[in-house]
Amino acid sequence: MICERIEDFAAALPRTGAIAGLDLGTKTIGVAVSDGLRSVASPLTVIRRQKFTLDAAELLRIAAERGLAGLVLGLPRNMDGTEGARAQSTRAFARNLERLTPLPLGFWDERLSTVAAERALLEADASRRKRAEVIDQVAAAYILQGALDRLGYLE
Repeated sequence: MICERIEDFAAALPRTGAIAGLDLGTKTIGVAVSDGLRSVASPLTVIRRQKFTLDAAELLRIAAERGLAGLVLGLPRNMDGTEGARAQSTRAFARNLERLTPLPLGFWDERLSTVAAERALLEADASRRKRAEVIDQVAAAYILQGALDRLGYLE
């Protein structure tokens, strides 16, 4: 079930249970997960994109393995709030994924998430190579943490 608003996503979720945040890029998918009480997001992994069926299978494997209650997809809006080609691609991914899982799917505005992740990694003095390896999963954690904070406020 695709939930356009975070309030609808919150209503579709069970009371507890971890959720995942996804940073969908053209070459990779950054994945982060929350704790069961949905207070802290942690980077998990990066999936190298191949084709949708393989990408979805890997995401659903992670969801099943971790007993996830829902998925939050970063929605890449333009700085003026409009949606361009990347946002439409994310929505198409969600529509295709919805056919394969009963998990609720929500969206979270990901503007500047990669910039924030890059800044955090620079402050942590991560090497350029290390930053390149983990930037997508750190961006996914940033996206997920924003959604978790909002979900906590809604309770």
